[in-house]
Amino acid sequence: MTGASAVAPAHTSAASPAAADLAHAPEILSRCRELVRPALAAAVGRLEPWTGEMAAYALGWSEVGGAPKPGASQGKGVRQALAVLGAEAAGAAGADRVAGVAGVAGADEAARAAGERAVPGAVAVELVHAFSLLHDDIMDGDGTRRQRPAVWKAYGTGPAVLAGDALFALAVQTLAETTPPTHTADAVRRLSTTLTGLVHGQAEDLLFERRPWTGPDAVRPDEYRAMAERKTGTLLGCAAALGALLGGAGPGTIAALDRAGRHLGVAFQAVDDLLGVWGDPAVTGKPVHGDLRQRKKTYPVLAALAALDAGDGRAGRELAALLSSPHPLDDATAAHAATLVDRAGGRAATLAEARRHLDAARTCLRGAALAPRASRELDVLLTYLLHRTA
Repeated sequence: MTGASAVAPAHTSAASPAAADLAHAPEILSRCRELVRPALAAAVGRLEPWTGEMAAYALGWSEVGGAPKPGASQGKGVRQALAVLGAEAAGAAGADRVAGVAGVAGADEAARAAGERAVPGAVAVELVHAFSLLHDDIMDGDGTRRQRPAVWKAYGTGPAVLAGDALFALAVQTLAETTPPTHTADAVRRLSTTLTGLVHGQAEDLLFERRPWTGPDAVRPDEYRAMAERKTGTLLGCAAALGALLGGAGPGTIAALDRAGRHLGVAFQAVDDLLGVWGDPAVTGKPVHGDLRQRKKTYPVLAALAALDAGDGRAGRELAALLSSPHPLDDATAAHAATLVDRAGGRAATLAEARRHLDAARTCLRGAALAPRASRELDVLLTYLLHRTA
C-alpha cells in the first residue's frame, strides 16, 4: 500500500476519543509548540554560532547557512506536547485537590500554570530528541530528514556529530538551570537515566543488524519490543513524567505517566515501522519500501519471519531468502518483499502491537489522578499518533 496512510484506523471503544476529538489533535500539538517555542529558541540561541546554525537547521527553522525557512517542517513536537500535557493533567488535578480550586475556570488556570512550569522539561526533551535524530541519521546512513538533506549530508559528518553533542549538553544544562529549583535534582536525574536508556536501545538496534534473519540467533519480536521501549519509549515516558514532576505531581502520578509514555513509544515505533515500508513518500519524505531496501530489522519483517510455520509459510520463506540474498533490492524486488511481509502476517501483527500498547497507555492514564480536560487531551494525542501518516 502506498496511499496517504499506511495505518488502518485503530479499533474504537467507549474509552477511545471520538473522531471529532481527534480532529483537534493538531491544535493541541500547535498550542504546546507555541508555548515551548520561545524558550526553545532562546536555548538554541545560546549555542556557539556554527553549532547553533546546524541545530536550527535540524529543528527545521532555517536553511543551510542560517537563512530562515518559515515554511519548513518542524515536526509535530510530540515530546514537548507530552511534557506540557503531563504537567497540565497532573498539576491541575493537584491544585484542585490541595488548594480547592473551584469551577472550570479555576481548573483551567491551574492547568495553564502547571504547563508553563513544564517548559524547561519540554525544551530539554525536544533537544534530546533532536540530538538523537541527528546521530541516528549518521549511524543508519539516512540522508533525508523531513523531506530535505539530513544534517550530516548538508554540513558533513564531523560537524553533525558536534552539533548533536551540543544539543545533548544544552538539554542537560537547560534542565539543570530550571527555576525555582524545587524539582531540579530529580528532573536532571530522570533525564540522565533516560539518556542511558536511549544509548542502550540504540546499541541494541545496531547489534541487531549483525544477527541473521532466521534460525536460533535471529532477532525475536519480544527483543525488538524491548529495544523499542528503550530507544523510543523511554524519552516519551520521560517527557510526560518530567512535565508531571515540574507541574507538582506526586510519585504515583509521575510513575503512571512514565509508563504510559513507554507504552506509547512502542506503539509509536510500530507505526514508524509500518510507514518505513508502506508510507507515502510525499508525506514521510523518504522513499517507499526504504526500510526493506536497507534491510532494516523492523517489527513487520520480524513478525512475518517469526510466523514461518503459521499463516502463509511459503511467503515467509521467500521473504527470508530475499533478505538473506547478497544482491541489492531494486524497486520491483522491494515491492515484492513488502507484499510478502503483508502476506506472512507482519503488517497485521504490527498493527495489533501498536493497538495493544495504545490500550496499555490508556490504562495507565485511567489509573492516575489527572485533571479531566488535560487527561482527555492526552488520550486524544495518543490515539492521533496511532492514526498518523508521518
